[in-house]
Amino acid sequence: MEILKNIKAYKKIKKANNILLVAHDRPDGDALSSICAFIEFLESINKKYSAFCKDEPPYSFNFLPHLEKIKFDKQKLQFNNFDLIIALDCGNLSRTNLTQEIKNKESRQYIIEFDHHPKEDDYSDIEIRDPKAASTTEVLYSFFKTNQIKINKNIATAILTGILTDTGNLLYESTSDKTIKIASEMLLYGASFPHVLESTGRNKSLAAMKAWGEAMNNLKINEKYNFAYSVLSYKDLSKNNIAEEELEGIAGFLSNLYGVKGLVLLREEKNGLIKGSLRAMHPKIDISRLAVKLGGGGHKKASGFVIKGNLVKTKNSWKII
Repeated sequence: MEILKNIKAYKKIKKANNILLVAHDRPDGDALSSICAFIEFLESINKKYSAFCKDEPPYSFNFLPHLEKIKFDKQKLQFNNFDLIIALDCGNLSRTNLTQEIKNKESRQYIIEFDHHPKEDDYSDIEIRDPKAASTTEVLYSFFKTNQIKINKNIATAILTGILTDTGNLLYESTSDKTIKIASEMLLYGASFPHVLESTGRNKSLAAMKAWGEAMNNLKINEKYNFAYSVLSYKDLSKNNIAEEELEGIAGFLSNLYGVKGLVLLREEKNGLIKGSLRAMHPKIDISRLAVKLGGGGHKKASGFVIKGNLVKTKNSWKII
């Protein structure tokens, strides 16, 4: 079935006159890599396109090809001019930040969705989704291979980056033998594992390392549920000028804690919001169910949410008000 969808999607792309690529807000490495890989592909077949993401990408991904071509102001997109919209790594419609535009789209406008998150919204005409894939770039790899699209160094770099950033450099449970084979193949096409790792992982400032240390210092275990938790208050983070991307990966690192069933990291933001990152270490726990209850979503072992509130220190713990 996925092969037929990949072929159908390719035919739609070849017939399209003006294509809009969309990645989710607060983009991570997989979302950015997916959109950059697709830009490389569309340029190779001389297609007219625009690329959109609500939020600017972290500086650590500046090495990705075509990153500078992504636009951040949807008012300049002229949505009705696009006859094909391709959503990449958008777990639900709201994360495209084009909810109203897509809901009110014209009948001639077609939507293709590439994703590896569990399905949340039904908004696309062709949905190419593989929840077993470690990243959306792994899904794109299958699309490229099915349609005999040449993978060059730029596409290989993007695919490898998406895989590495969404698997914690091949350490997470989502890493399959297929994932490792694809990553290895990307090296043969010219992608550099050390370069990607250096750019995305070994780029923390002294202030950021201290924030990571604060998260470890605040780490506790709720013995009743055998569930770990940690917090980073806005006060902790405002001590130094820390780029948000330098905080990515803390929850994954803390999930190395032995013996607990799961973990939540709460990070307070200055506008009265708290970002939660959930990780499950027990094989039978689907942590995404809790994330959905809190208005978020994600994968069985790694999910997230955002809620309103502020973190307040109590005598022995923390509370949200």
